[in-house]
Amino acid sequence: MQGSVMQQQHLLQRNGIFSTLQVRRIMVRAGAARPRLIPSTTRQQMVATTKQPAITQQQAVDECQPAPSSRCEGTNTRWAMPSWLAGGPGTTLLGVAAAGAAGVLGSGFQADGPIATAQAIGVLATIIAVHEFGHFSAARLQGIHVTQFAIGFGPPLISYKPGEVEYSLRAIPLGGYVAFPEDDPKGGNSAYASDDPDLLQNRNVAQRAVVISAGVVANVLFALAVLFAQVNIVGKAQTSYLPGALVPALTAGGIAEQAGFQRGDIILRVGDVTVAANPGQVPDVVSAIKTHPNEPLAFEVQRGKETLQLQTVPAAGKGGEGVIGITLGPHTFIKHTMPQGLGDAVTMTTAEFNRLAGTVLNGLVQVATNFNNSSNQLAGPIAIVAAGSEIARTDAAGLYQFCAIININLAIVNTLPLPALDGGYLLLLLLEAARGKKLPDSFEQGVMTSGLLLMLVLGVTLVIKDTISLL
Repeated sequence: MQGSVMQQQHLLQRNGIFSTLQVRRIMVRAGAARPRLIPSTTRQQMVATTKQPAITQQQAVDECQPAPSSRCEGTNTRWAMPSWLAGGPGTTLLGVAAAGAAGVLGSGFQADGPIATAQAIGVLATIIAVHEFGHFSAARLQGIHVTQFAIGFGPPLISYKPGEVEYSLRAIPLGGYVAFPEDDPKGGNSAYASDDPDLLQNRNVAQRAVVISAGVVANVLFALAVLFAQVNIVGKAQTSYLPGALVPALTAGGIAEQAGFQRGDIILRVGDVTVAANPGQVPDVVSAIKTHPNEPLAFEVQRGKETLQLQTVPAAGKGGEGVIGITLGPHTFIKHTMPQGLGDAVTMTTAEFNRLAGTVLNGLVQVATNFNNSSNQLAGPIAIVAAGSEIARTDAAGLYQFCAIININLAIVNTLPLPALDGGYLLLLLLEAARGKKLPDSFEQGVMTSGLLLMLVLGVTLVIKDTISLL
């Protein structure tokens, strides 16, 4: 056996939707466990395949800020994460940061109808299952022992054990995990000797790296498959801008509502500024409102076939800038173009994948380089489910984009070389390979524990934020 077993975490992975974060416990001395994040996206991106006007969520609530477009017997075990954190509600709170990295915002979404909500949860559960299957298949194809493959967490609803592996469907379909024999922190699984060459912990660096990275690969491939299906079934969405800025939501009792604004209004003019049919339409309105605190401001608004004249006096908000308690989004029309043959379908799929990946990367850069101003854009799984529910309610075709961009976000975020993420464990494996021997237990424990605790705090914070903003 190659040294002691790393009990860095309890299960290869608990993908908790609460943060979209998944805690795993790959007991691979070089570190293989980690919580993971599901990232998110702007509603404008997620509804890009719908035939309804696309709306970017929370573009200017109160601050009038435009949103970005965006168990081995006889082993010497290491520290093991408490079971409440490693598998169960605690794990669902880890890794939420990615959810907002691509711009999903935590307010303004309306989860109308149980069917739409169920569809959104189903999409997220499927994405997690795909990620877990990546780890599972990579291990099995290499002959590595696996003891459990579970979809969901909590008590099992259905379980089946035809051989070595127990397959189960659990009560809460917002997570999942793959477990290895060495994952039992009490060493209770005596079916395998500690020096069994087919235990994950006893495999070489390259083989462990394949298992760790397989989840990300699975999500990328699944995203491509979803986008390929999209372009062949509903076509590639092309956005055309129409004059005006859309008002998808208002602050209840706010200045705008008191002035007569209603959800669905289109602002054609604000002051002397005509809102043109271009991507700058939302910033134009935001700028006009910001620059008129405590001053009368006239709006020309289209409501159905009517054109109305409304007057407001923006209040002085943060920094003395004008605010009226309104959410703004671009006024757009979505057209779908069908591919002309297989080659065209592949080209369109690749282009759409690159566009969505760029959206996720841009969101990550914004959060990393301007956290103070971008932190309010972070959101957790509650907002993601709400966003997916709204998309499903408006047009189920939009779920293609919703599914694809969350897969891409999950894949990109997990490659970051940060503690508790797949990329962090891969970095530890690289260090092990460079040293030619295992890393010190204390080093691995310190790095991973700090990462897990940080994400736990972030996860709890974002879940609370999502809940409050959706009330």
